[in-house]
Amino acid sequence: MRDAREDSTIPVDLENLPAPFSHQPVMLKEILETFRLLEDGLFIDATIGGGGHAEALLAAAPQRELVGIDRDQSAVEAVSARLKRFGDRFEVHHGRFDEIGTILDNDDRPLNGAIFDLGVSSHQLDTPERGFSYRYKSPLDMRMNPSDSLDASTVVNSYGEDELTDILRRNSDERFARRIARSIVATRPIESTTELAELVRNAVPAATRRTGRHPAMRTFQAIRIAVNDELELIEPALKQTIERLRPGGRIVVLSYHSGEDRIVKQVFREAADGVCVCPSTLPCICGSESSVKLLRRKVIRPTPEEIEANSRSASARFRAAERLSVGEA
Repeated sequence: MRDAREDSTIPVDLENLPAPFSHQPVMLKEILETFRLLEDGLFIDATIGGGGHAEALLAAAPQRELVGIDRDQSAVEAVSARLKRFGDRFEVHHGRFDEIGTILDNDDRPLNGAIFDLGVSSHQLDTPERGFSYRYKSPLDMRMNPSDSLDASTVVNSYGEDELTDILRRNSDERFARRIARSIVATRPIESTTELAELVRNAVPAATRRTGRHPAMRTFQAIRIAVNDELELIEPALKQTIERLRPGGRIVVLSYHSGEDRIVKQVFREAADGVCVCPSTLPCICGSESSVKLLRRKVIRPTPEEIEANSRSASARFRAAERLSVGEA
């Protein structure tokens, strides 16, 4: 491997990457810097979306290869076209990111880096018929994989008040969860995204309607997370990835709300601290030891300049870790 400090990257024009699938990659400079010294080997983008992060990683170092995963078939098709020029350095799979172990089981290339950009993509938000946004009138859908059976209409029109309240509190920290859930149950059937958005607006106190973002934003987020089972997939996916990273390999996760970030933080901290499963009254015999080191203990946030250029980056939280060798801790 050549000395990355002498000629670390091929210049990448971050402002003018082609975008056949709408996607402005968040915290791209921080990601490129995290992987700067890892110039070869296999990388995995477990939530490839529009391919902005993947494209920059491949363009920055010609010895890198990358496997992408996305549960949205339209993203898979678009990114296949976008990154076609990288030839056999790139491949993409249609699937969920908790299937990363299965995807890599028959791949003997050392895994040097992994990135998870959690949450919903800009393309999904901006495609009205997908039903992710309160800004457009469309059927209640919100499925990242349109072939999945559970959709937002089922959640909104069949779940009980207690279950809806729990979803709103757990998935979006919604202060007015009970009021919104009660209003949903009382107003059924609800057929469109705009109906749901207006219902939520009317359910919250008037003072809340006049401040900050649209009051339905948290409700849409919470229902989307429930439809796609998003939080439950994070822990197994991260653990599978950490297990497969080679010593010195790195993993980066971008999360966008407190529920996601709590899970990422917990998985990383447990991997960094080594979690002993032996009874507290006995000496440790389980052989628990740290498997990663945290590149920073505290979360990193986007710069004011990035937030100004891309408002959807405002809630991003960046965490990264490096795989340790056995006995290195």
